[in-house]
Amino acid sequence: MPILPLHGHETLRARLADLAGAGTLPSTILLQGPAGIGKQRVALWLGQLLLCESATRPCGTCQHCRLALDLQHPDLRWFFPHEKIKETDPSIEEVDERFLADLAERREAAGLYARPDGSMAIYKYTAPLLTALAAKSPALAKRKVFIIGDAERMVPQASSPETANAVLKLLEEPAANTTFILTSSEPGALLPTIRSRTIAFRLSPLPDAAMRTLLAEPVVAAALPNEPTDTLLAMAGGALGSLIGGEGRREAAGRARQLIAAADAGREAMLKAAFGAGSAKARGAFRETLDAVVVLLRERAKDATDAGDAAAAMRALRAIPAVETAKTATEVNAIPQLLALEVMRAVAGDP
Repeated sequence: MPILPLHGHETLRARLADLAGAGTLPSTILLQGPAGIGKQRVALWLGQLLLCESATRPCGTCQHCRLALDLQHPDLRWFFPHEKIKETDPSIEEVDERFLADLAERREAAGLYARPDGSMAIYKYTAPLLTALAAKSPALAKRKVFIIGDAERMVPQASSPETANAVLKLLEEPAANTTFILTSSEPGALLPTIRSRTIAFRLSPLPDAAMRTLLAEPVVAAALPNEPTDTLLAMAGGALGSLIGGEGRREAAGRARQLIAAADAGREAMLKAAFGAGSAKARGAFRETLDAVVVLLRERAKDATDAGDAAAAMRALRAIPAVETAKTATEVNAIPQLLALEVMRAVAGDP
């Protein structure tokens, strides 16, 4: 089953296609943006474009495009966090088999997948496989493309920088026929040396029209919480993929309600809530909480407006920019507890 068509991100796609057509596309790219916004799907689209040899790329019908859309092109390899292999020192062949098996699962799900949980990572045994594959000549196309999804997981969950350092060596001197595409929701968690080797492109939230088109796909609807379309759009905030495996988003909504309740309760409650907001190793989950705070503030503003309480509506709306600033700060090495306190102060209307 081919993966779902790519919807949205037209401006970025046009820019990347122009660079590829002019032969000026960087050899190492970082696609960054909120979780669930479609970074890895854009990476797969770009890989397909680079391997396609038709006049209009990607054509969608040539052998390279068909194999890429089936996630079976030998020169388009997609790596992403997974549960650790139990063997102490797995061979390259064992690691390759594991990634291909995980890829088959994503293929069966039309390319849809839930955000990897905290136990998943790109472990150090991945580096020898990447190195071996990068050293080989392309099997079918004229070049090779490697996608490393959730690339920030190369460091913290593995409790070692070894994987990231090994990948860094590949990025420093990539082969002329090789492109690396990294994606990250937390680029600040990447090694600075890796960030310095990449050219970053940021993905913007999907507009409602693209989101509704995706929601009309039966396989997408089946993977999301059973909620009305308008509710899903509000929950997603332009990142529909963040709703797959909806438990995480529901937990984030619960944490967001706790922050807002603490802001309403006063300084002592805010300090207690800030202390439990999370750690630097859980920035992704904290950002999801902030996404949910924005949704709740918009709902609060609407309810206050409907009730004729203009002051409460304005207070909720004025807090949203502070939350958006905090969301941006989660992409660097900011401290979630301090960000949570700033957000609650904004919600409370403190200067």
